[in-house]
Amino acid sequence: MSSSPFTALDDPARSLLFHDARTVTSFSDEPVSDDDLREIWQLAKWPPTAANVQPLRVLFVRTDHAKERLLAHVNEGNVDKVRSAPVTAVLAMDSSFHEHIPTVLPFRPEMKDVLAENDAMRTSMGTFSSTLQAGYFILAVRSVGLHAGPMAGFDSAGVDSEFFADGRWKSVLVVNIGHPGDNPWMDRLPRLDDDVVLEFA
Repeated sequence: MSSSPFTALDDPARSLLFHDARTVTSFSDEPVSDDDLREIWQLAKWPPTAANVQPLRVLFVRTDHAKERLLAHVNEGNVDKVRSAPVTAVLAMDSSFHEHIPTVLPFRPEMKDVLAENDAMRTSMGTFSSTLQAGYFILAVRSVGLHAGPMAGFDSAGVDSEFFADGRWKSVLVVNIGHPGDNPWMDRLPRLDDDVVLEFA
């Protein structure tokens, strides 16, 4: 008998996170509170990253003024999606994440200097781990009963110039957050068959 304290998710939980999860393209005007947003991060911050570097940073765009600033850099086909969402999260990689190494990896503080001197290693590690964290973030949104509309259709350089002028944060993904509105998603598209995707060695 396993001694692990963890048990498998039941079917409703699996459906919430995976089977029935959809990308929402239209949101209702039901508000999303700051407490909701903090709860999302309290879940998203825990899963692992490479060497625990945790490079993801989150800007929650909530006010009308901030939303208009963001919309100026969103692809035309995504404008209505962003406009309808009560909150849009800009997920970004902190390009200077290595400065926190002594805090997040206290038994290897020297990695701060190693990464500071190796741009390629730092960029590779930051890109990999922030992408992982973006996936965790989307699952966290769903797990608190909200819906996510992740989008790559935006001008990242424009968003970075608009919101992260010091150049330290680099936008990775935009995620609309809220409750579904009218006609909130397209028909489910096919998934590849197992025999195309899986091999066993």
